[in-house]
Amino acid sequence: MLFLLQFILPEYHHLTMTRIMILAIFAMGYNVLFGYTGLLSLGHAMFFGAGLYGAGLTAYHLGWSVPLAFASGIIAGALLSLLVGCIALRTTGVAFMIVTLMLSQVAYLATLYFTRYTRGDEGLVLPQAARSFGFFGATVDLTNPTTRYNLALLLLGIAMLIIYRLVRGKTGRALVAVRENEPRAQMLGYNTFAIKLKALLVSGTLSATAGAAFALMFAYIGSSFTTIQYSIDALLFTLLGGPGTVLGPVLGTFLMFYLIDIASQYTTAYLLVAGFALIFLVLYFPKGILGTIKHRWLPWLP
Repeated sequence: MLFLLQFILPEYHHLTMTRIMILAIFAMGYNVLFGYTGLLSLGHAMFFGAGLYGAGLTAYHLGWSVPLAFASGIIAGALLSLLVGCIALRTTGVAFMIVTLMLSQVAYLATLYFTRYTRGDEGLVLPQAARSFGFFGATVDLTNPTTRYNLALLLLGIAMLIIYRLVRGKTGRALVAVRENEPRAQMLGYNTFAIKLKALLVSGTLSATAGAAFALMFAYIGSSFTTIQYSIDALLFTLLGGPGTVLGPVLGTFLMFYLIDIASQYTTAYLLVAGFALIFLVLYFPKGILGTIKHRWLPWLP
């Protein structure tokens, strides 16, 4: 259905849907850690930022091609996930939430400190050379809205397949076991630290993939993408759609993005509208929209 939408959407919504699909990958990555493993992170913006800067800075300063810059963004996110996991996973509960928040703030301040390379809040606009690449003799132009849309759709499909295979296998059952009762999982012989580290690695890498794609498709990187607001956004997208479901973060990203977009056209207090929507959600859909539907009526939903 998403593929067919591109043929009927007006230009503005065509661009908006491309952004939504990229941010949905970010939310899906967050959902692996929060929805399936039960770890509440307030620092996921640093992984999105790692992908964003890993791709953007190499393309801007080193002149790397789009595929190489994209790969460097993913690798940067994977390495940061591994480092953060080794530090943050030594804590649990509220302490884990605070540690991820503080580490994310360190990442944000680093983008401001190295202004010579990042230009801080002003950000960098990628050159035209970073907007296209060759593929089997053809040129892929990232300034073309249709190209961007289909690449975003392809990445979203790959991310969904990865997460579906992950959560439907042994690893997924282990993640849920840790979420539901970690001491019991340890008693049964599971190495819960290794399981949580794997979840964080997958989660952070997917989030970095979204960041790298965002930088290269929209040709802009800036410190604002590493603020706590982006971490909160990922949490809200997941809560709205349904944590612990494959499709929930995608639905949540779509609904929240358009809710704020439409509300902002009528009032400057659009966040108040989003707040009332979340209150309604908690009252009538305590597990998120798809999570509640799955729990009450359609248990086969992924």
